[in-house]
Amino acid sequence: MYLNSLSGRFLILTVAFVMLAEVMIFVPSIAQFRADYLQNRLERAQIASLVLLADDMIDAELEQELLQNAEVFNVVLRRDEARELMLSSPVPGPVAASFDLRNEGGFMLMRDALARLFDTDNEVIRVIGDPVREGGLVIEVTMESQPLRTAMVEYGQRILVLSAVISIATALLLFLAVRTLMVRPIKKVVTNMMGFARAPEDARQIIAPSSRVRELREAEEALHDLQAQLSGALKQKERLAQLGGAVARISHDLRNILTTAQLFADRVEMSEDPGVQRSIPKLMGSINRAVNLCESTLAFGKAEEPAPRLTRFNLAEVVGDVVDSERLAAGEEDVSYSEDVPAGILVRADPEQLYRILRNLVRNARQALQSSGKGGEIMVSGEETPEEWTIRVEDTGPGLPPKAQELLFQPFAAGGRKGGTGLGLAISAELVRGHGGQLLLERTGPDGTVFAIHLPRGLETLATPEARAEAAQ
Repeated sequence: MYLNSLSGRFLILTVAFVMLAEVMIFVPSIAQFRADYLQNRLERAQIASLVLLADDMIDAELEQELLQNAEVFNVVLRRDEARELMLSSPVPGPVAASFDLRNEGGFMLMRDALARLFDTDNEVIRVIGDPVREGGLVIEVTMESQPLRTAMVEYGQRILVLSAVISIATALLLFLAVRTLMVRPIKKVVTNMMGFARAPEDARQIIAPSSRVRELREAEEALHDLQAQLSGALKQKERLAQLGGAVARISHDLRNILTTAQLFADRVEMSEDPGVQRSIPKLMGSINRAVNLCESTLAFGKAEEPAPRLTRFNLAEVVGDVVDSERLAAGEEDVSYSEDVPAGILVRADPEQLYRILRNLVRNARQALQSSGKGGEIMVSGEETPEEWTIRVEDTGPGLPPKAQELLFQPFAAGGRKGGTGLGLAISAELVRGHGGQLLLERTGPDGTVFAIHLPRGLETLATPEARAEAAQ
């Protein structure tokens, strides 16, 4: 609806505030009108009494006409300390109230005016005031209250109509001014934002600050900077995506080439030439590392890790499988393994993904020990609390260098060992986040490195509705 718009609400508020201001002006105005009305009756009564001063004897008809013209019942004039009834006629009832205009302040005038405005009874009132042009000491008259109230109501109606006209005219002028100076520029900004949202890569959609209002221009400039940065980031992302696609295609082709080279190397390995026998392990190691790099790059570039399929399983069994696999991979190397996982710990996670996470961490630890040339120990431990499961992978290696710690979980930013791709920790961290948990580096240094996997236990961490339903049963 129009009233829900900024312009409509501003129009309503303007009318309301102007009317409120007019009401605040109305009360003093009606009080002043009442005082002027009564003072006018006193002046009329004084003028009528002058006829009697000029001629002591006037007939009753003339006296009645003078009182009717003054709209009073009688006139009392005090001259030379003597109180004299100048004109009189029958009074229809007792005097209900007296008002002395000589002593009434602003608050009393407003109070009496409001009381008379809301009092519908026709009463006889006495009004006392000062004569004009020093025509005596005091003059007082008696009169009906109904004509006074009728005049006040008519005056109030005129004031209210005038107030309504003024408020509507003021509101319309302010409405047009606000619509021109504020609403239209804001709509322009909103329209630009909507157009930019439809095509953020189109540089033509970036707003050009043009408002002359300082606050709106600051908003337009801030929006311009934001849109320019976002557009640049999207273009950069697109270029990186294209580059990633090219790298993936190259890695795919390179993997095929290396696989063929690996087959030939397997045949060469059967040669009895001592020189060949000495070089084959290094050749095989280089080819295997190249193949692993290609496969890791392709797997990471797909970004298609499925949501974890949460089931409850024994943690010690998965840890045992990982340790056994790494023992076989280590062969005769001087690396020992230990496990400290209570047999009763049952975790709710994806067993295949948790195996991959632990295998990456343990493999990294083994490779770190191998690169040090001193061997060492790797220990996998697990514990549970009411809030979470915690799995730690510790090694006694030389620790991570500062550069590797800064870029720890960033892909292709390996710095911990020579020949690493940096994808293992990035993939592991992504899989842990898919479980609602965290993969953290607890400590690293000359005495070793400790990585910790924190998996929350609550139902709110379950990744799929099926898993939530299963846990609720």
